[in-house]
Amino acid sequence: MTFAPRTWVVGEVVTAALMNQEIRDQFNSFFGAWTDYSPTFVWGAETGTAPAINNGTIVARFLKVGRSVDYMHRITMGSSTTYGDGGSNGNYFFSLPAAPLTTWSGHKTQFVVWRDESASLNVFGGGAVSTANHANGSLRQISTPGTGGAAFWDSVAPFTMAATDILYHHGRYEAAA
Repeated sequence: MTFAPRTWVVGEVVTAALMNQEIRDQFNSFFGAWTDYSPTFVWGAETGTAPAINNGTIVARFLKVGRSVDYMHRITMGSSTTYGDGGSNGNYFFSLPAAPLTTWSGHKTQFVVWRDESASLNVFGGGAVSTANHANGSLRQISTPGTGGAAFWDSVAPFTMAATDILYHHGRYEAAA
């Protein structure tokens, strides 16, 4: 909703303007356009040196209806993009448009795709919403299905990243407010 619903009073005269505001306008907000956002820290690593997009591109968009947030990121690697050193655990994370509900943090699986352009290869995986690495929440713990464990994605896994490679991820989660 775009604003808090009205509390009606017994005997109040209902006008067309009130009905438009309380019903039509609220209903129309469900069909609003997605919003572009540029978080101050979009891409990081849990330990070690963080990656830097440099001349790559990041497209980040979201749609929030009530406390449900749908989002998507498309990160295209550039010729000067750096991927970090991964430290002891690369575990990339990506900031989200709204703080997630903390009682469910880490339990919302998100869909992730790496696209290796040079090999025409798509690798699918999953991640979880967390509040551990970013004040506004993040997508983290990216892993490849069927690996038998937490096979974190970093600069060399699931493949060595290079210019024109693309990371797509999208998901839905419950916002804190």
